[in-house]
Amino acid sequence: MTIHIGAKPGEIAETVLMPGDPMRAKWAAERFLEDAICVNQVRGMLGYTGTWRGQRVTIHGSGMGMPSLSIYANELIRDYGAKTLIRIGSAGAMQPQVGIRDIVLAQACTTLSTPSRGIFRELNFAPCADFGLLHAAFTTAQGQGARVHVGNIYSSDVFYDERPDLNEIMQRHGVLCVEMEAAELYAVAARHKARALAVLTISDHLLTQEALPASDRERSFGEMVELALTAAFS
Repeated sequence: MTIHIGAKPGEIAETVLMPGDPMRAKWAAERFLEDAICVNQVRGMLGYTGTWRGQRVTIHGSGMGMPSLSIYANELIRDYGAKTLIRIGSAGAMQPQVGIRDIVLAQACTTLSTPSRGIFRELNFAPCADFGLLHAAFTTAQGQGARVHVGNIYSSDVFYDERPDLNEIMQRHGVLCVEMEAAELYAVAARHKARALAVLTISDHLLTQEALPASDRERSFGEMVELALTAAFS
């Protein structure tokens, strides 16, 4: 048990999927895991452990933003022995070739700041994905016929952005999409020698103002969960 996670020793699997929304963690556990049990409810941040095709898996919420994710990623790795952490979440597309419902695999993350910034000081550390997970997810997505993109993403520390100039610069340099957690996940995983990957579904488009209809979000999220699970054990 830690300050933020109430799971007992042994109740967290070595492989953890991390959606931002704790209710999505509950939904994914009920849909994809066998014999899932709730192992954390502290502060309403739900976590469940069960099995997927005979493999132990925990699905645990991270909350919104990098400070929240940093707390859970640190405790899951340091105190519970998690070795593989995969963020599963939504993102806003920043390139014309990236469409609604497409999958983006974050090879690297651009960011203005993260909770780890103070550790690196003057160093501009480049957070990147575990190549084994990235390769497995890409191969799996291609095999499933999914529209998948691999490249640099933007992990923002604000939701209500007022920097259109910054967005234009990132678009010009090929940044695929924007979300709010992956850069810190990659930094924490690197620090503790764990594997990390962000698998993202495009739910909104910054250029076209399109948005994934509410009726389609559950199906698209389910496809992303299955992709992440398959990649984790490939």
